[in-house]
Amino acid sequence: MAGGKETPRQKMIGMMYLVLTALLALNVSKQVLEAFAAIEDNTQRSNENLYIKGQENLATLAEDFKTLNDPKDQAKKAKIKTYLSIIDKLDKETGKMIQYIDGIKFKLLTDADEEFDKNSPKLKDKEFIIWSKYDSKEPVKPIRFNLFKVEHKDNFDVPMHALVGSEIGTITSKDGMELWNNFKKLRKSMVEIAGSYSEGIGQDGKKKIWKLKVGDINKFEDSKDLQKQLNKMMKASGNKVNPEDSSTLQLVYELMSKNEFDEYGEDKANIHWLGRTFDHAPLVGALASLSSLQNDVLQAREKLIALLKSKVSTGEFSFNQIEAFVAGDAVVTNGGELNLKVTMAAYDSDKNPTVVINGGGSQETGKGVVNIKKIATGNGEQTVSGSVTILSKSYIPYTKKWEHKYVIVAPQGSISLPEMSVLYTGWDNKIVPVVAGSVSSDINVIGGTKRKTSWTLDGSKYDGYFVNVASGTKQVTIQLTGKDKDGKTKNMGTFKYKVKSFPKAQLAGTTISKTSGFIANVSLGADSPFTGVTFKVVGGNVDDIPFNGTVVPASVISKVRIGKKVPIEVSYTRNGSGKVEIATGVLKVVN
Repeated sequence: MAGGKETPRQKMIGMMYLVLTALLALNVSKQVLEAFAAIEDNTQRSNENLYIKGQENLATLAEDFKTLNDPKDQAKKAKIKTYLSIIDKLDKETGKMIQYIDGIKFKLLTDADEEFDKNSPKLKDKEFIIWSKYDSKEPVKPIRFNLFKVEHKDNFDVPMHALVGSEIGTITSKDGMELWNNFKKLRKSMVEIAGSYSEGIGQDGKKKIWKLKVGDINKFEDSKDLQKQLNKMMKASGNKVNPEDSSTLQLVYELMSKNEFDEYGEDKANIHWLGRTFDHAPLVGALASLSSLQNDVLQAREKLIALLKSKVSTGEFSFNQIEAFVAGDAVVTNGGELNLKVTMAAYDSDKNPTVVINGGGSQETGKGVVNIKKIATGNGEQTVSGSVTILSKSYIPYTKKWEHKYVIVAPQGSISLPEMSVLYTGWDNKIVPVVAGSVSSDINVIGGTKRKTSWTLDGSKYDGYFVNVASGTKQVTIQLTGKDKDGKTKNMGTFKYKVKSFPKAQLAGTTISKTSGFIANVSLGADSPFTGVTFKVVGGNVDDIPFNGTVVPASVISKVRIGKKVPIEVSYTRNGSGKVEIATGVLKVVN
């Protein structure tokens, strides 16, 4: 358009089109630049709010320090003095950075030929660029700028030249690199100042000393990678970070961390943060980025002051520590219901509670908690009670009663032999159920019958059950249950047993006398595990000659020569069973 062999009218139309396009572009550019000014204005408002929040917490600590004059409060006052000293160091470092960045802003405005008088500001006057000035009493407070009044908002050359150089790929600006290095130093300084201090005497009677040294992490894939590197660095040898401070210190470091080199655009790699931030940035855009840096600094300051403030409480009662607190059942069994009460407990580490235990007991005071030890005697449900007293900030006692219920059970243990899990038919199998933590127990027998009983063995009395199994049964299942203190029945386990026939008795003796005969007896043998088993011999035969009772007369072998062996069958019954059974053997005939 507007060229070639066009008619004058066509050339005029083309030229008008170009002018219109240019005007539209200028209008869009103006809107974008105004948007930068609006963003910067919002950032400065945020900076003021962060500054005020930090100052409010600082003022609270300072006021507490002035009013704590009771001798009992000297430990707490010493803590506050430590925290105020830390904040003072932080403010010296952050104040330098805030003022340094404001100085760069002034330089950019001057290089862009903006007209302003930094010594004669007028707050919220739309005709002035500078709305406030540096106050030595408020060194951390940034100067307020009005970028809407800046005439050369679209100046791209000044920020690029001042903070980057001529090429984005190579940073040649000394001021730019100084800004980058100062910001890194401040990150390191703030974290180390807030993480390195001594604070009172610990529970072990030793002074609590916290130490932290950090390096530069300027390359990370993402937030997760940064956290991983930072966590490793903070746990490095020589560091001892207060666990209460760790998360905030890490957050502050993350907040002030930026990848030094990264991709920029489609075709550019390993571009410095300065280049990515200020490459051909309009003047108002560069000033907004600098205010954003101040916002990072003030956020970090506010979080650190809030952390220190949280260590000292305000209000009628003192609370400077918070811990998770769990209370619940003192006894629970596998498969049973566990009931817990979980909450957060707040306490003042400088004013630990006083506890009274009804009935006596020992106690040890820890972090706002008194650990009680008491010998458990008796059985079943028991109750321990007492009172706990805390002091207000005016040392007025506040007392509440407390009680805790618990169950005492006899110490129990069991050993199982899975391969020996056997029940016998025709016998009172003795079962003693053991259910720890229950008031009573019971069994359910599947494949057999039960009857409750008691017996004595080796001087000890046992309460349990006789379990009987019918002949032909291959397996018995016993379900164990128990009742808790609330009367609820709970399943405590299922146990399976193999079934075998009761062992046959063996003939006692190996010889028969031609003179006196033989007394027939049977037994299970010396290795039998059964107790209380008795047998009655009712008769039998020797070499097919019958006899009655237990006495085998000599006459039955009168014709048998000495040394010969004769077969014998003995008929017997066992207690608990009316069945007649046979025991066989061989007897050697002797004189």
